[in-house]
Amino acid sequence: MDPQTYMDVATVVTKLKMYPYFDIAHYILMCISVREDVQPAQAQAGSSGPVQPFARKHPLSSWLSSMLICFAGSILANFLLGEPVITPFKDHQSIITATAVWYLINFSPFDLVYKICKFLPFKLAICVLKETQRAHKVYHGVLVAAKLYPSAYLIIVAVGTIKGAGSGLMKNIDRLIRGVWIPGSNEILQPTFATKASLVASIIFLCERLNLIAVPHPLIYFGVVLFFVYFKISSVILGIHDPFVPLENLFCAIFMGGMWDALRRATSKETAKEDESKDLRNDAMKLKEEKKKD
Repeated sequence: MDPQTYMDVATVVTKLKMYPYFDIAHYILMCISVREDVQPAQAQAGSSGPVQPFARKHPLSSWLSSMLICFAGSILANFLLGEPVITPFKDHQSIITATAVWYLINFSPFDLVYKICKFLPFKLAICVLKETQRAHKVYHGVLVAAKLYPSAYLIIVAVGTIKGAGSGLMKNIDRLIRGVWIPGSNEILQPTFATKASLVASIIFLCERLNLIAVPHPLIYFGVVLFFVYFKISSVILGIHDPFVPLENLFCAIFMGGMWDALRRATSKETAKEDESKDLRNDAMKLKEEKKKD
C-alpha cells in the first residue's frame, strides 16, 4: 500500500465515531458473553437445573448484569479516578441501545438474533467493530488519566487497561448479581488476552505521549487497531487464544525462577537415581555374602 494512502486510512480510522455501530457491536458481544457465562458459572458453583431460560426467569438480574458488563470499563475507571461510578448510566441513548440489544439477544423470536450473531461471517464483522472500539477506549482512557495525573505512569496504564478490558475485571460482580460466586476465577488470577493486549496498547500510547515513539499518532493508533483485530480474528478462526503465552513462559523461566526449579528437579532426579543405584549395589553385595555363608 502507498504510504500516503496508508496514512489517509489511518487518519480516517482515528476519527471514527463509535456510536452507533461500534458501540452496538460491543453491546452484542457483551450480552452474548453474559448469556453464555450462565451455564459454566452455575456448573462451577455446583448448581443444577435448566440454564437456558435464565433471562426469562430472572430478567432484572440478566439486564443489570448485562448493563454492568457493557459499561464495565467506564464504571471501574471512574471508581479509580474518584468520579461517580454511576456516571455511565446518565447517557440515556447508550442505555436504551444496550437494552434493545440485550432484549434481542435473549428474547428474539426463535432465538434468531442470537443465532445470526453467532454465524461466523457476522461474528467476524462484529468482532472487527468491537476491537476497533477497544483501541478507541484504551486511547481515551490513557488520555483522561494523563490529564488528571500527568506524571503517574502506573495510573495512566492502569486506567487505559481497565477502559479496554473492564468486562473481565467486572465478571465476579456480574456473576454475583446472577447468584453465582466463584472467587477462584477472576481476571487477576487468570488474565485473558484482552487484558494483556489492552495493557500493551496502554503502554504504547503512554510512550507516544512521552515522545518515546517518533511516529505520527494516526499510524500508532491504526497499528493498535490492526493488532487487536488481527489477534481477535486469529482467535475466532484459528483458535489462537493467547499469543502472549510463549513469551510469558520464557520470561518466567528466566526471571521468575523457572530455570532454577528445572535444575532443582533435574538434580533431585539424579540424586534419587544415585540413591537407587546404591541401594541396588548394597542388595547385590548382601546376596553375595549370604551365598558365601551358605
